[in-house]
Amino acid sequence: MKKSKSPSESLNIQTELIMPGHTNPLGNLMGGNLLSWMDVASGISALKHSGHISVTASVDNVSFKMPIKVGDVVIIKSFVSRAFNTSMEVVCEVFIQNMDTGTETLSHQAFLTFVALDKLGNRVTVPEIVPVTDAEKHLFDGALRRRELRLVLAGKMKPVDAISLKGIFS
Repeated sequence: MKKSKSPSESLNIQTELIMPGHTNPLGNLMGGNLLSWMDVASGISALKHSGHISVTASVDNVSFKMPIKVGDVVIIKSFVSRAFNTSMEVVCEVFIQNMDTGTETLSHQAFLTFVALDKLGNRVTVPEIVPVTDAEKHLFDGALRRRELRLVLAGKMKPVDAISLKGIFS
């Protein structure tokens, strides 16, 4: 088994300047562009954690909290919150940065799941995550519930087998 890692070891930060070609006729960033950037940023986090090519298995509900406008600077931060056998949950947060003050406002977030593959396309085992901060521990603890919910919704797990979800519904 590979050495355990902390979430910060997979941290990826990507910056984008929103240009007219990224937007709709109202001057707002098109969701597909943002989703693509989030997927790439999260994939890099999964690669940094696993040491292998990692493919997107799922994207949870993306929270679109506010529009992103032409001229905005966007910072996308992602890191692995929990690793299972061959899959990893990646937290991806999008911030709009105020260039005058340097403050960052959370505008979008999602959980993405990636699976690590070798060069032949076979699944490979990934290192465990050892959360350090309280925030990392909170995300780590919730990851099993989110994973089971994803699997149930995808029809890959029977609800009766979702052990961590039983306390929510009973």
